[in-house]
This record gives sequence, structure tokens and C-alpha cells, in this order.
Amino acid sequence: MTHTAIKGDFIKYVSLNVLGMIGLSCYILADTFFISKSLGSLGLAALNFAIPAYNIINGIGLMAGMGGGAKFTILKSQNEPEQANMVFTHSVLLGIAGGIIIALIGLLFSSPISTLLGADQSTLAITDIYLKTILCFAPFFILNNILLAYVRNDHNPKLSMIAMLTGSFSNIILDYVFIYPCNLGMFGAAFATGLSPIISLAILSLHFTMHKNQFHFKRSNIIPAYIFSILSLGIAAFITELSSGVVLITFNLVISQIEGNIGVAAYGIIANLALVIIAIFTGISQGVQPLLSNNYALREHNTVKQLLKYAIITAITFSGFVYTFSLIHSDFLIGVFNSERNVRLHDLASSGIQLYFTGFFCAGFNIVSTTFFSAVESPKQSFVISVVRGFAAIIPMVFIFAMLLGTKGVWISFPASEGTTAMLALLFLIWYHQANKNKQKVL
Repeated sequence: MTHTAIKGDFIKYVSLNVLGMIGLSCYILADTFFISKSLGSLGLAALNFAIPAYNIINGIGLMAGMGGGAKFTILKSQNEPEQANMVFTHSVLLGIAGGIIIALIGLLFSSPISTLLGADQSTLAITDIYLKTILCFAPFFILNNILLAYVRNDHNPKLSMIAMLTGSFSNIILDYVFIYPCNLGMFGAAFATGLSPIISLAILSLHFTMHKNQFHFKRSNIIPAYIFSILSLGIAAFITELSSGVVLITFNLVISQIEGNIGVAAYGIIANLALVIIAIFTGISQGVQPLLSNNYALREHNTVKQLLKYAIITAITFSGFVYTFSLIHSDFLIGVFNSERNVRLHDLASSGIQLYFTGFFCAGFNIVSTTFFSAVESPKQSFVISVVRGFAAIIPMVFIFAMLLGTKGVWISFPASEGTTAMLALLFLIWYHQANKNKQKVL
């Protein structure tokens, strides 16, 4: 492929997926906005306690979707359509099983889980309502993520984008309707969010009804090799989402000890803005994944290298834009969610934006690197980067920096952990390309 053709494909897939991911991230952002307006800082704190459950649901969907999608594209590029269909079938079965288990857990144990996530007496009831409702819709969230990945890998990124945006805009409209005219409060916000993936799935079904799909269900016994392949290639995506939930829980617990519910609400603003930014990085990495997997299967190693370069440059450039914009417009961004005009809440969130957001310069690079290794069937590197980024670096750092510097230390722990992870990811990329260069010389 020429550089022009590579760049054209990259721009098409990445731009469509980024737009879709912005829409998808608005599921929670819309809830944050309307809840902050109707329930104030306590509602904002309760939502922040419940969000980790959404991260876990989203992570399972991404694991089955991105892991299966990468394997599907590789098999399809190698002219193995039957095996590709088997991978799709196993992805959907995994998603349905995982979704049903989570929904049952939500029905039976939402209250103790809310307490475990940090909700206190003043926030427990509304956290429990939101959590139980979201968990009951888990099968739809997971299936939506799986089909989004497969439709994108089946050369239809435009439909994936339309589905994500339609689901998100529906969520915004339904949030308003359920919270204000219907006066359903926290349940209304959660119910609106739960209906969004169902609407998205209805849009994605057009890929089948219009007979554009090159994949379909294939009846077979459960084959462990396919499950292992899906999970191994998708585990990094799951860990990335799971780690977001773990970080939320950890930060909530640490900040609540230092600043109370106002501190948790301030972090809620930071976390929800970060959710959109991370979604865009995820959009870049998910958008380039089908191209990476396809060219990897065809042994077009120079094209793979070029695509990785484009993805990294795009992520870092976007980081610079986001950081500059957030500094200039921090008062506006905080004011959108600070309906009570709480001065302490504003000051904490403002400090958080200045310090926490510096971590995005490395976060984008790390997310792209994680997806790259999954796309080229190097799950070990992808797994290690995800674990270091999500657990091994940030959890000890948040406790150490909080003990030394208080709330500012909590904000600093994010860029410190992302920077540590970036050095490891860079090392893995250098090793990978060196090994690939040596392999080409032998051939």
C-alpha cells in the first residue's frame, strides 16, 4: 500500500470510531450532568461510587469484542471464513453468559456492593438504585460492544459510528425525560442509560438485514481453543476497563478520607471528563485495530509500523489539545457539573484538572500500545502493560503520594503511573520491532 492509501484508511477508520466513542462515553457524562442538576453533590458522589460497575460491564464487552474481532480479522485475511464465524459465535456466547451472571449479581447483591464501593449512609440508597438498574442491563451493554467491534472489523465502521452516536443521543434525551417530566430521579438516569445499548443494537442489526455481513452464527460445540484465543487477545482491553473501575474505587476511598463527599464529587467531575478523553484514545486504538490485524495477517510489516506511528502521533497531538483546552476553560467545565456553586468543590476540581490531566500525554500512548500488541497477536506484552497501568503502578502511587501531599498527591499519582507505564510500553515496542527486523533478515 502507498502512504496515501494507508493514511486514507487510517483517517477513515479512526475518525469514525473516535466520533462513535465520544458518543458512547456520553452515556455516563449525560447522567453526570442531569444528576448534578437534580440531586446536587450527593447525587454526583453516588454516581461516582457506582461507575466502576459500568467499567466492568464495558470491559467484558470489549474483551469479547476486541479479542474476538482481532482474531476474526486475522482468520478472514488468511481465507479461513469458517473458523472466523466460529470465533464470532463464541464471542457472542461468552458475552451472553457474562451478561446474565452480572445481571443476577445486580439483582441479588447491589446493596452490599454499593457499600463495598464506598457509599455511606447519605449516598447508599441512590447508589444502590443506580447500580442495580445498570447491572440488570449488562447483557445489552456487552452484546452492543461485541457487535460494534465485529461490524467495524467487517469493513463497516460507519454503521458502528452511527449506532454509537444514536445510542448516546437517545440516552441524553431519555435522561431529560425520565429525570424531569417523569421525576424518576436516579432510577430514571440509570434506566435511560440501560436503554441506550438496546437502541444501538437495533441500528447494528441493519448490518444483517441489509446482507452486508461477512460473518454469521455457526452451530457447534464449545471449543476451548477459541475461547482462549478470544480471551488472550481481549484480556488487555478488559484489564484497561477494570483498572479504570479499580482506580475510581481507590481514588474515591482515599479522597473521601481526606475531603469527604465534596472531595468525591470533585473527583467525579475529573473522572467523568477523563472518561470522555480516554474514550477518544480508545477510539483511536479501536479504529486502527482492524487495519493492524489485517496487515499483520498479510505480513505487511512496514504498513503495520506506519499505522502504529499514525496512531501514536494522533493520540499525543490530541493530548496536547485537551490539556490546553481544559486549562483555559476549567471554570466552565467545572461549572457545568457544580450546580450548587460550591467553592470548595470548584477549587478541588480545578487543582485536579491542572495536575491529573498531564497524565493524558502518556495515557494515549499506553492505550494505543496495548491495542497494538493485541492486534498483532502479542498478548503477553499487552497484558503486562495493562496490569502495570491499571494496578501495579497507580494503586501504590496514590497511597504514597496522598500520604505525602494530600489531595494534590492523589492528582499527581495518575500522571506518575502513566509515565512509568509509557517507559515500559516504549521498551516493548523497541524489542518488538527489533525482533521483527531480525526475522525479516532471516527470511
